Amino acid sequence: MNLFHYFDLGSRINIYCAILLALFTVTACNREPEAFPYQENYEIKSGGNQTVFDAGSGAYSHAFPVLYGTNIFMHEVGDGAFGAAFVSAPANLNPGLGPVYNNISCTNCHVHDGRGLPFTTSGSLSGLLFRLSMPGTSDAIGSSVEVPGFGTQLQDKSVYGYPAEGKVSINYKEELIDMLEEQASIRRPEYTINQTYKPLPAGVLFSPRMPPPVFGLGLIEAIGEDEILSHADEEDKNNDGISGKPNYVLDVRTGSAKLGRFGWKAESPTVEQQVASAFHEDMGITTPLYPSETVASDFPLPNTGHDITDSLLRSVTRYVQTLAVPARRNLTKEAVIRGKALFTNLTCIKCHIPSHKTATNVAFKEVSNQQIFPYSDLLLHDMGPGLADNRPSFRANGQEWRTPPLWGIGLTQVVNGHTFFLHDGRARSLTEAILWHGGEAQKARDRFTQLTKAQRQDLLSFLGSL
Repeated sequence: MNLFHYFDLGSRINIYCAILLALFTVTACNREPEAFPYQENYEIKSGGNQTVFDAGSGAYSHAFPVLYGTNIFMHEVGDGAFGAAFVSAPANLNPGLGPVYNNISCTNCHVHDGRGLPFTTSGSLSGLLFRLSMPGTSDAIGSSVEVPGFGTQLQDKSVYGYPAEGKVSINYKEELIDMLEEQASIRRPEYTINQTYKPLPAGVLFSPRMPPPVFGLGLIEAIGEDEILSHADEEDKNNDGISGKPNYVLDVRTGSAKLGRFGWKAESPTVEQQVASAFHEDMGITTPLYPSETVASDFPLPNTGHDITDSLLRSVTRYVQTLAVPARRNLTKEAVIRGKALFTNLTCIKCHIPSHKTATNVAFKEVSNQQIFPYSDLLLHDMGPGLADNRPSFRANGQEWRTPPLWGIGLTQVVNGHTFFLHDGRARSLTEAILWHGGEAQKARDRFTQLTKAQRQDLLSFLGSL
């Protein structure tokens, strides 16, 4: 099937024009990056050579500044599909939505390639979704057991003729936290699944998930497995209270176990699988990786083939893999320098490891041998009962979460217009996010509360510079 099957004529012309422009200016695309300012501050290049200097609303949506040949073409095609709004079949443009789904496009969740919004101003769910499973595992790798009639994700929307699986209501309870010189308020969410098309079976496990930013994922994928595992200390042999743990998950392409890197519990091993899973679970779009419709078993639907081709899936994957990382800002400001020292002294860097080196990759040289600064070890950590979802995922237990990368976090308000953080968006600020840290991070969290108000502001200034 033609790669442009799902784009209208105007879109195709725009894409072809972009490709022609890229080809005529290929020397500019293939040039080595220009010298960065503040060369003495090497860390300003958060994404190595694939760093962009934009602190505006489009900061997360730039292609790699160094991009070659076919990857330019694939990025442009994938960009179009990432922003496309899908509709139910039959349709001439972007068919395949549903029959049950959570959203109609990638960008509706990953707004401007950034963080999703948990709910709309009217209180309905926006980007927040809920993973479901029954207790136990379905294979030797540890895959989740599907909920009969619901699968592994609650789809709260549906196309005509099919029922949505259910709705979720959220109630927040405010809690005051005492800190040196001031108090802060955090909110504890209580979730209720209701209006289900049929009763949920007893014992269902569920977990809320916010859409995270998607820039820089190609660089994270390029980090060598040995590099990530070198920071693991599952048995805490050094007795520092930090026990980073790798998650080994199902690789759908190969059917084997592979190191997880993506998702809140490191449930996906590759960018391609993360993209294909989102198409499948969030939009009901079938692909060669996930060929079955997400319709409930009570409402069978004939298999009509793949909604998008393998070629288009690979283009969307390459689009996500080639989204650049915004540069650090304000590195020379005294408050930022002091804040970085506090970040180190509080032992935050035990999990939010600043730097990694990507491996050599001759097939994808844009991500090869780059010194990057994601501020994450990409490992699982026990974050305590306060953040627990009590739903295991492969080797991750109900209290463990992957350390989320912090690069670009200081631009969240500018790009996405909000500051909702953590896996379910409960934190309304970085201060609240820190105060929710427990388990292995409890000591660092408690030290944060004992900083002076000015010191806490310095730490937040540092985070804002990332």
